[in-house]
Amino acid sequence: MENNRNFLLAMALSIAVLVGWQFFVVSPRMEVEQSSGVTAEPGSLQAPTVPAGEPQERAFIPSGPESVPLEGEAPQPAAAPQAAAEAPRVAIDTPQLAGTINLRGARIDDLRLKSYRETVDEDSPNIVLLAPETDANGYFAEFGYSGQNVGELPGPATLWESAGEQTLTPATPVVLTFTNPQGLTFTREISVDANYLFTVTDTVLNEGGQAVTLSPYGRVVRFSKPEVAAAFVVFEGLIGVLGEDGLNEITYSSIEDEGRISPPQSGFGWLGITDKYWATALVPGASGDAVFQPNFRYSGEGRAFYQSDYLAQSVTLEPGASSELTNRLFAGAKVVGLVKAYEEELGIARFTQLIDWGWFHFITRPMFTAIDWIYNFTGNFGVAILLVTVFIKLLFFPLANKSYKSMAQMKKVQPRLMELREKYGDDRVKQQQEMMKIYKEEKINPAAGCWPVLVQIPVFFALYKVLYVTIEMRHAPFFGWIQDLAAPDPTSIFNLFGLIPISLPLFLMIGVWPILMGITMFIQMKLNPLPPDPTQQLIFTWMPIVFTFMLATFPAGLVIYWTWNNFLSIIQQSVIMKRNGAKIELWDNLRATFRRKKDA
Repeated sequence: MENNRNFLLAMALSIAVLVGWQFFVVSPRMEVEQSSGVTAEPGSLQAPTVPAGEPQERAFIPSGPESVPLEGEAPQPAAAPQAAAEAPRVAIDTPQLAGTINLRGARIDDLRLKSYRETVDEDSPNIVLLAPETDANGYFAEFGYSGQNVGELPGPATLWESAGEQTLTPATPVVLTFTNPQGLTFTREISVDANYLFTVTDTVLNEGGQAVTLSPYGRVVRFSKPEVAAAFVVFEGLIGVLGEDGLNEITYSSIEDEGRISPPQSGFGWLGITDKYWATALVPGASGDAVFQPNFRYSGEGRAFYQSDYLAQSVTLEPGASSELTNRLFAGAKVVGLVKAYEEELGIARFTQLIDWGWFHFITRPMFTAIDWIYNFTGNFGVAILLVTVFIKLLFFPLANKSYKSMAQMKKVQPRLMELREKYGDDRVKQQQEMMKIYKEEKINPAAGCWPVLVQIPVFFALYKVLYVTIEMRHAPFFGWIQDLAAPDPTSIFNLFGLIPISLPLFLMIGVWPILMGITMFIQMKLNPLPPDPTQQLIFTWMPIVFTFMLATFPAGLVIYWTWNNFLSIIQQSVIMKRNGAKIELWDNLRATFRRKKDA
């Protein structure tokens, strides 16, 4: 039947790319991680190639036409690592963060996320976001100054003074000071909210005898990258929203090829480095409204590093004058509601683009909003997915109703269509002409059968994206053995669902939910009459089995959605077809299928 062909093509083509990527790219990578005993967390880092003390290139080299003077250079990334290791530190203790600030450079280079662990195990270590430069996974953020003929300025080697024992908490900011021999006094107040946003306020007082010109800078430096970088489904790398230039996403491979990318000078925005679930982003100015020159860099000489940095508009201070500058730093989990609140309340331009919603953001974001809203009532993201599926089925009920009515009408005229095939044999043109006459007489749309599948395609992609990129879904449990909706079903029929203590390759991890999905898909297909073409019959018979193996590697939340959607579709299709007088041929088709197998 023509609608069966359309159904097959619509389903196969719509998810072929996604299934292929998951099955042939993500799954092999996950197998490598499992075999090596490494958990692929977005915050994990590769060890550098050489020790931390290797010299680096200069960090800022402004070039090109500039409408606003941006002068000077910032120091090299690997500055005085031994001294940094021995420098005193100030503790960080907030509801979400634990760590320390290195007084050498006033670097925020030791940060752990209290609410997130590496695995679902409660005893698993907390996620380490930032680490000192001397660490194998060095990753830090800092602010400093560049200038000419003004003596030592705050930078990586600067040892700031702390007024006694201080601990950075949401209620108690930290105050640091530094004075150079030329009479410049820098007072830095670092505050933090209850989540992941640091505010760094510098007051500069010129007590010298001559005017000075300073250029503030900020940078995020990372000496490695995620061990298993994501593919096209989610972006990881250097990122920024830079004025009229908009969103800049630079992959690790791109910056390794280019070495340095300098977008146009910006009057507002932010920039940093993002992982799948975590990010470190600099916001020049109190709300991202400073004039600055952004840069993205990579150097493979010595110890390789990746860097997002900016050099802000220069400030001139006359003798006795002072100036105040406020910058912000986001370092933490990309919680959707939190990032949105920072954008709206603090005026950080397009900060929600820190989360990779993808090209179909107009579907993905509403999908997440609906699931998250229902979760607030149910307390379970899996239940929220099931309820959203019901709402989607209700929303598209008129379309599905029309489609299934058309399929019921197609069943009624199937004997006439079979007669045409027998009558005209190999004359395909005549067959099609006569079939179209029947469709016209009976007011049947032969393509209507694929509408339910076509409607399901954007929902499928949107839910996949939500499960894959939103941290809210990470380690979110359902019921029973499903403790992480963003990970595949951990059970497998090949070890009797855990009764046999053997490890299996990933492609054999066929859990309970993928099997249920395959069964419901098989039943849904058997609601339709068998196609007369033996090749089509074979494809329709094996498709549920193939999809069971393929979707077994997908996030459990997506497989649960697909299974539940199949179940609802079976009920919906059965009711509509019965109301329209079409025979439900499920049992007949099942008997015919197994009879042929038995006869064979």
